[in-house]
Amino acid sequence: MTSDLTLDIADFHWVTQILDTMDSGLVVIDRSFQVCVWNSFMQSYSGVMSQKILGRNLFECFHELPRVWLETKVNTAAELATRSFSSWENRPYLFKFHNFSPVSHGSTYMYQDIVITPLRSLCGQVTHIAIQINDVSEIARSKIHLKETNQHLSEMSRRDGLTGLYNRAFWEQSMKEEFNRMQFLDTHSSLVIFDIDHFKRVNDTYGHHAGDEVIRKTSNMLKKTARGSDLCGRYGGEEFTVLLPNTSADQARYFAERLRKRVEQEIVRVEDFVINYTISLGVCEFKPAFSGYIEWLKCADKALYVAKESGRNQTCVYEE
Repeated sequence: MTSDLTLDIADFHWVTQILDTMDSGLVVIDRSFQVCVWNSFMQSYSGVMSQKILGRNLFECFHELPRVWLETKVNTAAELATRSFSSWENRPYLFKFHNFSPVSHGSTYMYQDIVITPLRSLCGQVTHIAIQINDVSEIARSKIHLKETNQHLSEMSRRDGLTGLYNRAFWEQSMKEEFNRMQFLDTHSSLVIFDIDHFKRVNDTYGHHAGDEVIRKTSNMLKKTARGSDLCGRYGGEEFTVLLPNTSADQARYFAERLRKRVEQEIVRVEDFVINYTISLGVCEFKPAFSGYIEWLKCADKALYVAKESGRNQTCVYEE
């Protein structure tokens, strides 16, 4: 009997040593959230020694804990007598521990995966809960970096290299989606197509680098004139397109005129050259009778053609 008891005490001593060598946090609480186990990992990262927290309520010691969430997770695990998990992707951390890993630069706090395990007493009742805190900061940061890189590459694939506007392929796909959306909505949507007047003359006179600067300057003015919901694209060469959701033809004409006047007043300086230039614009509002987005584009292009044939540096609205 005595030897068995001695063995049990020795076993417990070994267990406590094992808990303190774990490379993850371990907290054991009873059903009223009193702390029963607080291993070395928790002491190191929280700065709270075990003798200061054992027997105390967890929430009284850590006010920043998500109390409602944790109580729900713990009580559910206890009632169902089944283990529960929480990933850093759903909740970045439970305990607000600072991240000291140099590999995981860029993240202030430790990313954590949480495992909640119900513990049964000898009589089979769930009397305690073990909460394991796993530091997954390096994994999380790698996944976040990969996601950000992929998003950046995806965004780059949509953009025109010279102007930063949407490229033709992405812009046309977006216009197709807007056309399909308009089939079911009782609202306005307008399209503006414009190009730079006598652009070939700019290239021939000042060189292609000057032409590129004119295109860049035009795109910058377009970005400043457009709203956040407007879809601006470089359609090709010196031609640009703007999709204006929830915009009537009159409102689109106003937008086009603001842009035209802004460009007309702009001066582009390239080396010793001072370049003034203008743009011509065609406007077309969506019409339910359009057979497809291509017809919408063609009608806006017809309006642009009229603007250029009428002397350039003006806006023309498509009329049937």
